[in-house]
Amino acid sequence: MVERTKLRPVASGLLTRFQGICFLGFQLLLGLGILLQLNNYSRVLGASSLLLVFSYPLMKSLTFWPQAYLGLTFNWRALLGWAAVKGSIDPAIVLPLFLSGVCRTLVYDTIYAHQDKEDDLKVGVKSIALRFGDSTKEWITGFGIMCISSLALSR
Repeated sequence: MVERTKLRPVASGLLTRFQGICFLGFQLLLGLGILLQLNNYSRVLGASSLLLVFSYPLMKSLTFWPQAYLGLTFNWRALLGWAAVKGSIDPAIVLPLFLSGVCRTLVYDTIYAHQDKEDDLKVGVKSIALRFGDSTKEWITGFGIMCISSLALSR
């Protein structure tokens, strides 16, 4: 077990798995209620994000780039938000904004991943922090530059 997460409600036994699943169900129903208030284009985008959300945990065992996948997942909201307001996506504006968000996630979640490197090695979880090791700082700098550059391109 990862030291940092062992006190979370399900991991610590404070909540049962069934209670955790019930809470997830409640959150999904709440999200569906919000999604149904949006236009059809946004509904499709919102529903498609569930593929990313549910497959993200698998990425930690399949690739050293789970932070990039998390970036795609978290920043899907840029596409969804624009579509909810405009009814469609303007790629010239939204894609650079989306890429900026992905790069921002790469920065903060790679820093965050450094806390768990020892535990990740023990349990077989992969991360950019493990992949790049001592050169992580240079990679984070590059992701930060890409974040700001992409944001500037989004007009």
